[in-house]
Formats: sequence, C-alpha cells, structure tokens
Amino acid sequence: MARSMTYRIKEMLDQKGITQKELSEKTGITESAISHYVRGDRVPRGANLVKIAKALGTTADDLLSGDREMNKESDLVFAKSLIARNAADMTMDEKMEFVRLLMDKGVPDETK
Repeated sequence: MARSMTYRIKEMLDQKGITQKELSEKTGITESAISHYVRGDRVPRGANLVKIAKALGTTADDLLSGDREMNKESDLVFAKSLIARNAADMTMDEKMEFVRLLMDKGVPDETK
C-alpha cells in the first residue's frame, strides 16, 4: 500500500508542479516527514494524509487506493470544494466555463 500511495503522491506533485517544500508549507507538515512519505519510508497518519490530499486537490481515499468513488453526489461535493478553494484565484470567465463544463457533464445526451 505504501508504495502505490507513494507513487500517487509523487505523480500528483509532478502534475501540479509542486515541490516537497511547497507541500510542506501548504500542509504544515515538516519537509522531513514529506520526504519520508514520498520515498515510501513512512506512511502518513490520518490527519496528515487528509492535509496532503487537500493540498493536492484530491481525497485521502484516492491517495490510499487510487479509487475515488465516482458518483453524482461525491462529484458535486468535490466540484464545490474545488470551486470554494480556488474561487478567489479564478476569473469570472473561468468560473463560468467551469459551470458550463459541469452542466454539460450533468445532462444526459439523449441523442446517443
């Protein structure tokens, strides 16, 4: 389990262009601990796992198992949290585009 979680943390850091130091600053977890988690020497405890997941824009379940439960309710909660965390940094056009994307995904295509 630690190896696959290690891989997911590394992958998300790379995807988001976040350094271990920046993750440490965002989470309040020491750089040393983050380094151990990324190397797979240690597994973060619950509270730290949640902090890391939040800083990476994902869930603890996703980091642990790679399977984020995908259903309408959890997707809506996830989308709301993304908007809430990023709204201050988003332009009105970006917010409207996000809403349009959500609306397109939420409406079944009856032409198929």
